[in-house]
Amino acid sequence: MKITPPPEGAFSVVSDVRGRPQVAVWRWPIALGALTVFGLFSALLGQEGLWLVLSWISLSIPFIVTVVCLLQAWCVPSVKGGRS
Repeated sequence: MKITPPPEGAFSVVSDVRGRPQVAVWRWPIALGALTVFGLFSALLGQEGLWLVLSWISLSIPFIVTVVCLLQAWCVPSVKGGRS
């Protein structure tokens, strides 16, 4: 029995991820997680002034990134048809 390779372009996401080092795959999730931890600690330790501003900014950025990514994923049609 002969096994044929998948058509060109199939599984491109999987093959693309396997070729990159682990740090490249996890760069943005680690950065957003570190920003969230910094925002939580700055909100906990500093109650006024610069710490309050830094906590709001550092907690807002991961939220905004999440909303933008969800909106982009929702607007792009799914491979199976319809919206994802």
